[in-house]
Amino acid sequence: MKIVIFTDTYLPKIDGVGISTDQFCRLLVARGHEFIICAPQYGGDHNQPDQSEGEGEGIRIIRFPNRALPSYPEVKLARLSLRRIREAMADKPDLVHIQTPGLLGQYGIAAARLYSVPVVGTYHTMVNEVGMYLSPYRLFKLDKLVEKVKDTLSLDLRTELTRAEHSNRRSLANKIILRLTNELYNRCEVVISPTELIASELRAAGVRRPLKIVSNGLDLETFHGEPRQLEGGEIRYLHAGRISFEKNVDILLWAFSRILQDQPRATLDIVGDGPALPTLRTEAERLGIASSVSFKGFVPRSELAQLYPRYDCFLTASTMETQGLVVLEALASGLPAVGVDSYALPELIHSGENGYLARPFDDEEIAVKAIQVTSDAERYARFSRRSIEIAQGHDVNRSADLLEEIYAAAVGGSFRTGRRKPGPDHPSETPPQFPDL
Repeated sequence: MKIVIFTDTYLPKIDGVGISTDQFCRLLVARGHEFIICAPQYGGDHNQPDQSEGEGEGIRIIRFPNRALPSYPEVKLARLSLRRIREAMADKPDLVHIQTPGLLGQYGIAAARLYSVPVVGTYHTMVNEVGMYLSPYRLFKLDKLVEKVKDTLSLDLRTELTRAEHSNRRSLANKIILRLTNELYNRCEVVISPTELIASELRAAGVRRPLKIVSNGLDLETFHGEPRQLEGGEIRYLHAGRISFEKNVDILLWAFSRILQDQPRATLDIVGDGPALPTLRTEAERLGIASSVSFKGFVPRSELAQLYPRYDCFLTASTMETQGLVVLEALASGLPAVGVDSYALPELIHSGENGYLARPFDDEEIAVKAIQVTSDAERYARFSRRSIEIAQGHDVNRSADLLEEIYAAAVGGSFRTGRRKPGPDHPSETPPQFPDL
């Protein structure tokens, strides 16, 4: 099959969507399929200016010019380019696959309708949880002003101000974003969700198309840890991933300040880069824990498999994971994990089996759970073994099998029951014409 992918994020930018897309393309190319990937053009982001990264035999990338979102420069708003869309669709693809609901995802839906090609969508990100970047508060960088004002406030008042920001996530704007996103996915033949829990959320939120579960998967030959023992002494905690505001890493800093009261020799390493990093450095100083917290910055993916085994426990306070690739990597490496009871994390962190789940935004409970994981050697060893077992259920090769089956079914029309074939043959469904850009 010839498949055209539309995604608002891809290599060289490192995130779960780009990694998953690249991983599946390479596995399916080995089975004889061909891919064209429509993605944003990047400059020197992440010290990787090479726009050909991700290309290879059977994979071609078409880059779209764009503007950066002011409140999150890593997010690219792709300009519509009819020339590039024509180039992508010139070889009469069998299928369009949209990976994101942003502008490139919208262009993919329109292109699929214009060329009468079936379209599959994958739901990678709970977009209502990232609506904060579209608020005037961040678009006009008022958050920077607030950070400066915080310096004059007491610790308790600063904490309450930050809590208020977290509690305002489910605003009317976020509900509108979710509604628009669901309308896009309702134009797909089938929607792929990485977990059962997210599929249930999507159904409740109004997605009416068939839903199929395909884990993003993990290369278990690369990430293959051994069961671990608690060695005592210094406990090393780890958080890894994109360091953006919706990941709630500030909650982890508050939790870690509590952990230090019980484990004064403990350390926390934060691996990754993103827009929240400067704020987090300042917060660590304010909390008086900077000497025990290390911000490692961006680490190449090729080094991650060797990184995880250096730590004792993985921590996350993210409330928006549709799966959580870094959590899965940590589990496969044998680490117990502590997270929050939100979205897909309960499918990876089984509370009382391989770690614990705390209430979202509850730094005190996160601290208590982390101490429980790392204070009992027998429990820790049991959790480590169970983490590896859970990760074994997410072999990327099995996920590629499922994705290939879904592609074949979509091309064969299996998901079109009760739906008319889109395209110019049905005037009521004639897609909008692209401007000549």
